[in-house]
Amino acid sequence: MEAGDGREETPLPLALSKFHISEEYGFLLPDPLTELPAPYGPWMEIAHDLPQLIASRQLRSRVLQMPQLSARHLRGREELHLAHLVLSFMTMGYIWQEGDEGTVKVLPQNLAVPFWEVSQALGLPPILSHADFVLANWRRKDPNGNLDTIISLPGGESLRGFILVTLLVEKAAVPGIKAVVQALRAILQLDEETLHEALQELAEAIGDMNRALKRMHDYVDPAVFYAVIRIFLSGWKDNPAMPHGLIYEGVSAEPMAYSGGSAAQSTVLHAFDELLGIRHSAKSTAFLHRMRDYMPPPHRAFLEEIHHAPSLKQHVLSSGDARLCAAFNRCVSALADFRSYHIIIVTKYITIAAAKARQAETGDRASPFAGKPPSALEAKGTGGSHIFSFLKSIRDSTQEGTISI
Repeated sequence: MEAGDGREETPLPLALSKFHISEEYGFLLPDPLTELPAPYGPWMEIAHDLPQLIASRQLRSRVLQMPQLSARHLRGREELHLAHLVLSFMTMGYIWQEGDEGTVKVLPQNLAVPFWEVSQALGLPPILSHADFVLANWRRKDPNGNLDTIISLPGGESLRGFILVTLLVEKAAVPGIKAVVQALRAILQLDEETLHEALQELAEAIGDMNRALKRMHDYVDPAVFYAVIRIFLSGWKDNPAMPHGLIYEGVSAEPMAYSGGSAAQSTVLHAFDELLGIRHSAKSTAFLHRMRDYMPPPHRAFLEEIHHAPSLKQHVLSSGDARLCAAFNRCVSALADFRSYHIIIVTKYITIAAAKARQAETGDRASPFAGKPPSALEAKGTGGSHIFSFLKSIRDSTQEGTISI
């Protein structure tokens, strides 16, 4: 920091590195590891073959033959994140191999115990979450910057597209995450010009996220997403297919319930809501706050810091500055537009896809996919929320966040 004009500066809030947030990649794990040390070869061997093992209904028998390995020899955050990614994908495959009518009640000890150990070390739950599925599941395929996933599940190119488009949305958010820090710093320093610039950058970043989300149409087949991919993101909390949860053998004799992977577990929109002072309904807020338990603890801490920082909304209102007010409202509108577009995506990939799947089931032609789509999830998100009422509620409460002076 420069000394400037000699005045004592307020300590800069929210240094991104303190919260494991990258200046270049935001909440994404920078350059994730793609292989674990040699002793964990049995995990990696199964993980790299998951789509074939699940399709041939052989994953459960392979997991039961897997040696019991301790997670204690994993070193550093990157090894732990890759182990969590591998074990979470393996767990989802094990649970859902036979569809939503062939679930199991117990996760075997040789998978459950190391998964629990790694989860405890990272402060994450023992289930596949957004932090695994997207944030830690990417690699550079070639020097040209083309990306690929590290671990996969059934769904082929559509699954790869779903993960990587979601990753591109996270990457597009990075200037917005930096704008959050810039805005809070500007409020403390009473620097209205910098605050205006930060709000412009935030609105632009949210617009870029929306444009990235629209690429979903190019890379993800709705029929494959609905009938094949979606079940593997499903958890065992608020899920009729697993009403009693799951016993993690060797960890607890009582079943435990966890929500599946969900976009609501992305820290990005939570951060923007906190900065802009968006207030959702009590029911939606309760669900969103529960989803924070599925974020890496440093990212949760970042949200708490924003929550306890001086209020941007109050600052803009008390400034009486029409230009700041307009910039603030552009951010809110951009966020509402993003949420509206998310509803369009969900309509296409769940509601319309579900109707077509039912039509194919009752028609003469056989479905091109093995097994039935997860009917228990038709009206719910993989995180367990009633998806349309939830998405419309948070979109509407976002729109109500605009201010007038």
